[in-house]
Amino acid sequence: MLGRILLTTLALLMAIPAGALALIGGVLLDPALRETFGRLGLAGLLAGLMDLSAGLPPDMAALMLAFLAQALALLVVLPPVLVALIGALFGLRSALWYGGACAGLTATLPWLARGATFPAGPAAVAEARLSALLFATGAASGLTYWLIAGRSTGARRPER
Repeated sequence: MLGRILLTTLALLMAIPAGALALIGGVLLDPALRETFGRLGLAGLLAGLMDLSAGLPPDMAALMLAFLAQALALLVVLPPVLVALIGALFGLRSALWYGGACAGLTATLPWLARGATFPAGPAAVAEARLSALLFATGAASGLTYWLIAGRSTGARRPER
């Protein structure tokens, strides 16, 4: 039992950075997302520098960093942990379960957070690109977990 807990913890500690790297790589490869995140980072840096020059603590930059950390945790930590918990509970061993469920959950989280509204026009294209990136992020996390611990989850099946 202790070995199973350690293996699951190790797998999650590897799956979370794998998802984060996939997300960062996707943002860097997509020109529209790269520009958007660049503008957000520049705005946060500028707000922090303006606060510092005015003699105030850099509250805006700290709030932006806190928001980014929460969003990143929601996107790369919650899906693999939830999928691993359900997989262990039901003894699921399929790569399709870990990769697909984690990818689907990661891709739908922003949609659920907005209240399931669909954008129209050019925003729909940007939404589709972001969903594809988040799908790949979740798949990377889920498949990394499956490679380390998911194949041995649950009770052993009797050999024939």
